[in-house]
Amino acid sequence: MWRVLRSSVTFPPVPPVGEVLRRYPRAGEPLACEPLTKGLLNHGYRVSTTRGTFFLKHHLDKHHLDDASGDHATIVRQHRATQQLHSLGVPVAPPLADTDGDTVTVIDGRRYALHPWVDGLHRDGAQLTTAQSRRLGSLLGAVHTGLEQVMEAAPPPAVRGQSPDPADTFALIDDLLASASAHGTGPRDAFDELAVHRLVERRALLEQHAHRRPPPPGEPARGWVHGDFHPLNLLYRGPDPVAIVDWDRLGVQPRAEEAVRAAVIFFVRPDGELALEKVRAYARAYRRSAGASAAELAAAVHRVWWERLNDFWILSWRYRLHDRRADPQFPAVSALAVWWTRAYDAVSEAFTG
Repeated sequence: MWRVLRSSVTFPPVPPVGEVLRRYPRAGEPLACEPLTKGLLNHGYRVSTTRGTFFLKHHLDKHHLDDASGDHATIVRQHRATQQLHSLGVPVAPPLADTDGDTVTVIDGRRYALHPWVDGLHRDGAQLTTAQSRRLGSLLGAVHTGLEQVMEAAPPPAVRGQSPDPADTFALIDDLLASASAHGTGPRDAFDELAVHRLVERRALLEQHAHRRPPPPGEPARGWVHGDFHPLNLLYRGPDPVAIVDWDRLGVQPRAEEAVRAAVIFFVRPDGELALEKVRAYARAYRRSAGASAAELAAAVHRVWWERLNDFWILSWRYRLHDRRADPQFPAVSALAVWWTRAYDAVSEAFTG
């Protein structure tokens, strides 16, 4: 008799673990299934069986996400990429194949994949030494060069959208200010007060720096990227990473921009400042590993800075979608945009020096 272990977090219906495992006879019989609470979008479960422990992933379909990352062919492509990266020595945890050689199991229209369980811990930049930060940059560079080897050639550049328009951001700020100022039926809480403060502050910064909007992009070095490289998608055992997980956002993007986005997630401090010495070590290692130039990183820094200055996704989740799961990230994320603007030259030098 197998059991389901529940937490206080609301999850979708229990996955059909028994039916899934019947397609993987070597995995054994199910004993327990525990939903995992890390992450914002994925549905994952730790499954214990008579033969070990596994990670069961429910791939959400494209109606649940803002792209087609749950499409069957897309999932298969992700799986093949991780299998090939694994053969190159990149630390990943490819899915297991069932008795028919498939890595995607479809039950009642839902898609599942079974992976080996990887014991490890998530670490943010505060928990990494400078040497480990350097290895992190080298690892991301290895991901980018590895994907270049194992994936089909990147498609011709589509017409990339313009960078965010301050006029649109001002309208969004006004809308979010109205929501935060009159939140619910009761008085504003501490989060609402911080939201109002940051929105007013950001509007003033945008008015001051609107002339620095990046020009239409030229031809940055595009290639296949992980698409979501951050601490919750990297597992450590000891000093080194043992698995890069969650390849749902695998796609073609400017590679240097992924490097910058990853760094500002890993190395942001609670007060919104970046640990620039670690950023410098990480960026130098990335440039060597990926063959990226300082000019590529400088352009990426500018585009990601502008993106962050105009971005209010956490507040949109809270006030438009009534989803508060990302609220704990807001203090540091919102402070980063302000600090980065004031320390722009120092941040750019850390990525390019």
